[in-house]
Amino acid sequence: MALPLLDARELVKHYGSVEALRGASFTAHAGEVVALVGDNGAGKSTLVKCLSGVVRPDSGEVLFDGSPVVLDSPPAARALGIETVYQDLAVAPDLDPAANLYLGRELRRPGLLGRLGVLDRREMRRRAAASFEELGVTLPSADAPVGSLSGGQRQSVAVARSVVWASRLVFMDEPTAALGVVQRERVLDVVRRVRDRGMAVVLISHNMPEVLAVADRVEVLRLGRRVARFDAASTSVEELVGAMTGALTQEDS
Repeated sequence: MALPLLDARELVKHYGSVEALRGASFTAHAGEVVALVGDNGAGKSTLVKCLSGVVRPDSGEVLFDGSPVVLDSPPAARALGIETVYQDLAVAPDLDPAANLYLGRELRRPGLLGRLGVLDRREMRRRAAASFEELGVTLPSADAPVGSLSGGQRQSVAVARSVVWASRLVFMDEPTAALGVVQRERVLDVVRRVRDRGMAVVLISHNMPEVLAVADRVEVLRLGRRVARFDAASTSVEELVGAMTGALTQEDS
């Protein structure tokens, strides 16, 4: 297999006396969906925070494209082309989809108006519409505030925003939580489209059937360590649950 795009080795993270990561390792390759699964308290959220620049591990090493990197802030991760879709979405409900897509990265009008801080709303909407179309995201109106959209549509906007700005890797934390069947499938279709663009997608989910439906590989965390890795096409929900609970052991190589 080709060199991993992201290769985290033996990460350790303490919060006071609590050891959230106990030598956790993780790999992700370009052009794949790799699921990160584990029971509550396994260390998934802490690992993602370490790999997206939110917190720094106490020890361990992270390689990106084979070179050591220091992910000491979200901007440092974004500079490498890494974006994150958080479970709480972090969308601005009063703004329209295009404004959410460019939130914090607004385009300004050319010339003097731009220097005076006037935003180029027409260009942002044009580019946003092209991005939504490319990802297969269908919205009822370009003008409707995101807060008026369905849960699946809001999630699709959040996913699209990260994908538009990511160039290499996207972390997706429970992207289909609390969605209905139809909405869930729409979001998973966006995940597949992102993978097919050659990016790495890291899917964090408790929904094992969903994981097997969309992931190419699965890595399992338990008690702050990676305990198993599976090819999604040749494993089962029972094997994943067994690895998560400790009922099934697999040598981690």
